[in-house]
Amino acid sequence: MQLNVAQKLIQNHLLSGEMNAGEEIGLRIDQTLTQDATGTMVMLELEAMGIDKVKTEASAQYVDHNLIQEDFRNADDHLFLRSAAQKFGIYFSRPGNGVSHPVHMQQLARPGKTLLGSDSHTCANGCMGMLAMGAGGIDVTMAMAGEPYFVKMPRIMGVELTGKLPDWVSAKDVILEMLRRHGVKGGVGKIIEYYGPGLKELSAMDRHVIANMGAELGATATVFPSDQEIKRFLKQQGRAEDWIELKADKQASYDEYEQIDLSSLEPLIATPSSPDNVMPVAEAAGEAIYQSYIGSSANPGYRDFAIASEIVKGRQIAAGISFDINPTSRQLLEQLVETGHIANLLAAGARMHQAGCNGCIGMGQAPATGRNSLRTTPRNFPGRSGTREDSVFLCSPETAAASALTGVITDPRTLDIPYPKISEPTAFSTQGMLEAPPADNSDIELEKGPNITTIPDFEPLEDNFDLPVLLKMADNISTDEILAGGSRVLPYRSNIQKISTFAFEIIDEDYYEKAMKKRDNGGHMVIAGFNYGQGSSREHAALAPRYLGLKVVLVKDFARIHLQNLINFGILPLTFVQEEDYNLLHQRDILEFRDIHHTIQNQRQFDIQIKDSDHAITVQHDLTKRHLDILLAGGIINWIKQKH
Repeated sequence: MQLNVAQKLIQNHLLSGEMNAGEEIGLRIDQTLTQDATGTMVMLELEAMGIDKVKTEASAQYVDHNLIQEDFRNADDHLFLRSAAQKFGIYFSRPGNGVSHPVHMQQLARPGKTLLGSDSHTCANGCMGMLAMGAGGIDVTMAMAGEPYFVKMPRIMGVELTGKLPDWVSAKDVILEMLRRHGVKGGVGKIIEYYGPGLKELSAMDRHVIANMGAELGATATVFPSDQEIKRFLKQQGRAEDWIELKADKQASYDEYEQIDLSSLEPLIATPSSPDNVMPVAEAAGEAIYQSYIGSSANPGYRDFAIASEIVKGRQIAAGISFDINPTSRQLLEQLVETGHIANLLAAGARMHQAGCNGCIGMGQAPATGRNSLRTTPRNFPGRSGTREDSVFLCSPETAAASALTGVITDPRTLDIPYPKISEPTAFSTQGMLEAPPADNSDIELEKGPNITTIPDFEPLEDNFDLPVLLKMADNISTDEILAGGSRVLPYRSNIQKISTFAFEIIDEDYYEKAMKKRDNGGHMVIAGFNYGQGSSREHAALAPRYLGLKVVLVKDFARIHLQNLINFGILPLTFVQEEDYNLLHQRDILEFRDIHHTIQNQRQFDIQIKDSDHAITVQHDLTKRHLDILLAGGIINWIKQKH
């Protein structure tokens, strides 16, 4: 059988199930990645399970999201994460070492391996010939404990790349073109695999840019082959011995096909407030901006900063513009200093920030009210920037730098300068800020500050109950809207009681008070449209509403990671059979659930009565037996306790 790269990776790690699209499969996980916004819960879960040492080949804990230490909370959590990494045998990336995805790519990623991360952009490491997937924290915990990762076998979309990118067009424009064509749901249930002669024109970091925003397409993973370019990259990192060749067989086929002629692309931009609101930069040109921001895991490479440096070299950014430079790793920052690019940026008027996620997750660098922000980040969901009524555009470093010079959205092709040619250094220094775990962890104690609390106990789902609809929402509700990030919220990531006070506040600022009133009186449910739970993998978006009494989520369809997070915390996920039934339901309606245990175990579809009404609606689920066992136990933690 002739296999593509994704099929080879799955076949080599398949522990259960068959490689038939839609069938649940269990995969062996070689590496894991956790970051500080999700990792504290993972470490508490490892402790609760009594794990002595992780079973993976390599696991890494990164501190990249919560770097602002305005009080003791983040600093205490950093100490806790370091002690947990030492105790459980995990690499620890210190604050300031950089964003997890590029640092992992530089120092730990290996072709042919699987990587599971408690961050939705873990898929970025698919650029290395890996099967890299984002998941909820507790799924990553299970993988670290040596358990398989279960996922429905995706369809494989093959994207053939031909031609060569024109001047002023770069990798960000490739993934924006994919979003323009396919939208934020276009990759749901799929692995996107890139192949073809155009790959020769894309560096490893260019591929990272494209793979990273596969998450915005809703894809399970993005896969590139491991070829001579990956060999060059690993040699540059001093890890040539980690390279293996991994490419599709000559007669390999795909479930779906797409083709992009790189030479036909032009600078693109995603307008507020969704990554798929894509248009040519030329059509948005002239609109005034307040901020131009370069960095994040979506544009983390040396050339992304170097080209911006060369564009603004010897020039000054426009008056009143905040030109924010967000280095993505300490290694990169040192190299940019050595080659003079940081000096160019500073001389032009740039603001320098430490290596980390920072403004991408709303941790600083928030734009002014009512002003436009251009960003090379992966997402522009409402409020994600830290400004509630924000206006964020997504673009390439070329467009961001050109616009910083003019003060308005600018097609970089219109600048009266030649396109800069960037040459990468042949070697990068390896930072000592990624600490290897100690050989002997027997004497390590966890350091817990006063902000770290235990995970609440949850009761199993009852058999008969009535639930009021507390929220009715539209399509494409993101986890940022369910539970915001930012400096107000993330310091409480290890304190479920406190972080729950921020749940759904972007949608309904009174949700917390309403939910608390219902919590001890049977709980509540919410309804929404398509693609519910898109975006970040943060399990707090399921865990906090669960703490507030959320029992059922009824939508038109779910985003993959959030669906699994709901199941993991014992929330029943249902979808409408008839989409028009969404219009029958209103906020404050009460739905009657009867004999639910027997029903969901024996029926895929069933009716729910609207209380004090003649109407019933038909709903359905697509849960496996394993899902049902977890759900009826009240969540995966209860399920694990029952098993042991």
